[in-house]
Amino acid sequence: MRRNRFEPNPLGIVPRLISLLPLLVGILILIFFLRGIQSVSDTTAAKQQESLETALARSIAQCYAVEGMYPPSLAYIKQHYGLTYDESKFMIDYRSDGSNLMPEVIVLPIN
Repeated sequence: MRRNRFEPNPLGIVPRLISLLPLLVGILILIFFLRGIQSVSDTTAAKQQESLETALARSIAQCYAVEGMYPPSLAYIKQHYGLTYDESKFMIDYRSDGSNLMPEVIVLPIN
C-alpha cells in the first residue's frame, strides 16, 4: 500500500522525540556545567572576601601593636602596611572614631 506523502504519519511524533533526545541531553549537560562554573565562581569570591577581611584585621592589629594606635584610615593601612586588594571587586567601608578605639570595617563585594 502506498502512502500519500502529505498525510500525517500516526507514529511520527515518537520518532521525532527520539531524534531530539540527544539535543535535549546536550542542553541539560550544558546547563549543569554552567551552574557548576557559577558555583565555583561564587565560592571563590566568598574566599577572596574572607581573605581580605582577615588581612585587614591583621593589619589593624599590627598597627596597634607597633604604633600604639589604630590606623586613622584605609589609605594609611595601604601605605604603611602594604594592604592591596582588587578595588573593582570589593569596597571597604572604614570608620575610625579615634586612635584608641578599634575602627569599624565592612568589606562589601561589588557585583
